[in-house]
Amino acid sequence: MSAPGPLMVLGTSSGAGKSLMSAALCRVLHRQGDQPLPFKGQNMSNNAWVDPEGGEMAYSQALQAWAAGLEPRCAMNPVLLKPQGDSTSEVIHLGRSVGATRAETYYRDWFRPGWAAIRQGLRDLRQRHPDGRLVLEGAGSPVEVNLQPRDLTNLRLAQYLRAQCLLVADIERGGVFAQVVGTLALLRPVERPLIKGVLINRFRGRRELFEDGRRWLEAHTGLPVLGVMPWLDELFPPEDSLDLLERRGRKRAAELELAVLQLPSLSNFSDLDPLEAEPSVSLRWLRPGQELGQPDAVVIPGSKQTLRDLAALRASGLGQALRHYVAAGGQVFGLCGGLQMLGRELRDPDGLEGSGDATAAGLDLLPLRTVMASGKVLRQRRALALWPPAPGGSVTPLESNPREAAPLAFDTLEIEGFELHRGRSNPLDGTDGLACQPLSADPELGWVRAEGCRGGIVAGTYLHGIFDNGPWRRRWLNQLRHRRQLPPLSEAQPHHSRQRELLLDRLADAFATHVNLEPLTGRP
Repeated sequence: MSAPGPLMVLGTSSGAGKSLMSAALCRVLHRQGDQPLPFKGQNMSNNAWVDPEGGEMAYSQALQAWAAGLEPRCAMNPVLLKPQGDSTSEVIHLGRSVGATRAETYYRDWFRPGWAAIRQGLRDLRQRHPDGRLVLEGAGSPVEVNLQPRDLTNLRLAQYLRAQCLLVADIERGGVFAQVVGTLALLRPVERPLIKGVLINRFRGRRELFEDGRRWLEAHTGLPVLGVMPWLDELFPPEDSLDLLERRGRKRAAELELAVLQLPSLSNFSDLDPLEAEPSVSLRWLRPGQELGQPDAVVIPGSKQTLRDLAALRASGLGQALRHYVAAGGQVFGLCGGLQMLGRELRDPDGLEGSGDATAAGLDLLPLRTVMASGKVLRQRRALALWPPAPGGSVTPLESNPREAAPLAFDTLEIEGFELHRGRSNPLDGTDGLACQPLSADPELGWVRAEGCRGGIVAGTYLHGIFDNGPWRRRWLNQLRHRRQLPPLSEAQPHHSRQRELLLDRLADAFATHVNLEPLTGRP
């Protein structure tokens, strides 16, 4: 018995909603008994995930894997480009860094190796799941006429696999009729038959108000409009850093405000999703140059270019503002590159983030020295957290799986996540006589300097996904709430993956209600 035919989700533009519509399609097919295999031949993103073998892949394909009931694998995203400024990107093939490229020479130097990696990813997926159905996601627009001859991940892949394609257009952006008609007009004659239907995404208001528009599109294109997806007021993971701007001002009754630095080379911003989902927490995304104010805590997220982002903080005055904030009793938490910036010194002897040997002074809020190295640390991790301490030293039974319960015993919590970083950090003696303490039982995973250190609390970790751990996240929030004399929140919280599953189910419910898949799958 042969595997079901591949499906592909294309978009009229970047940001049309391809990633989430692909995730919804994966979840709906999974419910119907298929085994969807999410796949994006080439993605450009600094929001990454690390698979069980230590392979690096885009977070959006990890999300689609979870929607499909699968463990994410880097074969699902065989080519990942990670922008690092100045029109350059790191090139990752099948989970491993293989070099760097400039935009103007990418297709000359990397087209053939990229296509080979894509075909290998397909072989790996099909070998692991021979009866699975590929659910492919395109990139940007499939009709960028200057790029079509060198296309790696849109119509070249659709033709190669003979995929049935769904074209997604975002009505929220305006001009949806021109989006659809213009995209179809630019397809070559051999490509046009691949498109089996159109999906209108992010429609606000009553759907019957679009009936005239639906009929017009069908008459002028000869294609069915397979669905009109409503605007979903949910906090789904953003597809890229631009979507962060859409998240502002959603909570009026929040009790805590966290300032999150929107670094120029921001990476792994999905680390903040669990905090965004907390009803009592409001995130204020803060660019260098904007006023820090008096938030309850400041979070410095990951960075693709730590030294450059550190220089941006200093040049804007935000670095000095953070030092004053901590001296006045504020709390700062750094994630990965954010942790490195909090240290005393950063060294880049091989010029990995620029040209030549470079040494930079950090914010000097943690006594750490970080040395950049060419080899990446890529691994999933579990550890026992030693900070924050439990209120009153309370003890509850320790569970074996941190995703299912609130594991807590003897002031420790089990935490899990993954490491994805260049550079290693080592603690130094504090100039004020106070050394930093390990954040977890693994002394290399993070550090903290508690109260008494210049008035505030400064901590950081290399563990991406630390806020996914519900009990740890709530304990961290509770020590902020204690400072504000707010009652504590329950620490008996599941892993954020459970909330993510609920969001994916709601997305799939809406997709199944509003989209007719029969022209694509041959069944209702």
